[in-house]
Amino acid sequence: MTDPLDHWARLAGSAVLLDGFHALKHALRFGAEVPVAVTADRAATLALAAELAPDVREALAALLTEVPAQTYASLVPRPHPTAVAALAVRPSRAANLRELARVPRTAPVVVLDEPRNLGNAGAVIRLAAGFGATGVITTGTLDPWHPTVVRGGAGLHFATAVERLTLPELPEGPLYALDPEGEDIRGLKLPDDAILAFGSERTGLSAGLRARADHLLRLPMRPQVSSYNLATSVAMTLYHWSAL
Repeated sequence: MTDPLDHWARLAGSAVLLDGFHALKHALRFGAEVPVAVTADRAATLALAAELAPDVREALAALLTEVPAQTYASLVPRPHPTAVAALAVRPSRAANLRELARVPRTAPVVVLDEPRNLGNAGAVIRLAAGFGATGVITTGTLDPWHPTVVRGGAGLHFATAVERLTLPELPEGPLYALDPEGEDIRGLKLPDDAILAFGSERTGLSAGLRARADHLLRLPMRPQVSSYNLATSVAMTLYHWSAL
């Protein structure tokens, strides 16, 4: 039998770190391949699964290896309160690109244009998965599969297609970009095949993406309020799409 820690050491450089019980739970629910998982308290983890995620308890029971708390802590950047961690195989880029390019689409694609904040990117992926979006694309230098982004997304990267692309690589579809100078979003219905683009937290849309946009939209906002958090803006826009 392969030693789980040896297995971890071999995979750590290429696999996706699932940090915490909820990240592992969601990854399993959405079909992730998880070769190794550890916990500092197996009984407590399985009890948590029985309470919150009975659908994956059996899979967890077969997968989890208990290790000393100190060993668990050495495997992760910042120990999670649930003391659970796992490594998953990242979905193939080719498969994600096929999903993003598929037409017709039944749900929008979210584009984060040159985002900077890893936690915000994770929160957006979690939102997109919750709304059933086709996928989330980042442009620029931020890696949407960075461990901090995966932690913020609670493992829901495996529930939607997540990739980093350049502007010329964006999939087909009408491009709606959120901008303070745009048309009030309340005045129109967003199509299912929309590409919904959101600028960075500090500088807004890049000039390149703004120039490519088919429509500029703005969210309702009280005068003298500067902006919404990125994840809040995405949530408002996806809710508007889903409600009409």
